[in-house]
This record gives sequence, structure tokens and C-alpha cells, in this order.
Amino acid sequence: MKKIINTPDAPSPIGPYNQAVVVNNFVFVSGTIAMDLQSKQLVKTSIKEETRMVMEYIGAILKAAGCTFDNVVKSTIFLNDMNNFVQVNEVYASYFKNDFPARATIQAARLPKDANVEISVEAFVNS
Repeated sequence: MKKIINTPDAPSPIGPYNQAVVVNNFVFVSGTIAMDLQSKQLVKTSIKEETRMVMEYIGAILKAAGCTFDNVVKSTIFLNDMNNFVQVNEVYASYFKNDFPARATIQAARLPKDANVEISVEAFVNS
């Protein structure tokens, strides 16, 4: 059985998808970018601030699904410029208290809305 997760505490999907889907105690969070919740416009300040926004949104989605960053087992980070890798890592690391999840980081030629960073995660829900 699958359960759709959408919360007003994270940006609404900009295409035919949901913020997350729960299946068999696993949460699959869609790629999330730094969009302002009110204006629905992309925020481009600094890569650290954009990453922080994305991680906060992911945290809100995980909470709506019944878990936290401690439940994340896999993440994928898409960057428009791999030169931002160190700065993104600094922010990303601050959201995990225990063991880090498995991860892939990929430089993409172009991200949705020309974002600088997009992150998706997979997690488990405690049963």
C-alpha cells in the first residue's frame, strides 16, 4: 500500500509528482529545491543558504511521513557546479546526528528552475 505525503511546510511539486511517497515503511522524498513557500519563486542567495532551505524542507517532509533525518538511508545531491561541493557538505552534515546515510553527489548540467542544488532522500519509517 502506498501513502502520498504532501505538507504545506515544503514547496509544492512543480510537476506531476508528490513531495514523497511511503511504501512498505520506506519513504521516497522527491528532489527538493530552494523555493520560497509564499512566492513560489526560486531562492538564489548563497549555496549554503539554499542548501539549508532544501534540508529544512526535506526535514518537514520527513516529519509529515513520521520520521526524521535519523531515518535517512540514502540521499542524492544534484549540483549545478561541483565547486560548491565543500560548502554543501558543511550544511548537509549538520542535519545528521548519527551515522551518515549512503549518498551520491552528481553535477547536473541544468536543474529544475535553474536551481543550484537539489536533494532527494530515501528513509524508513519506524514501525
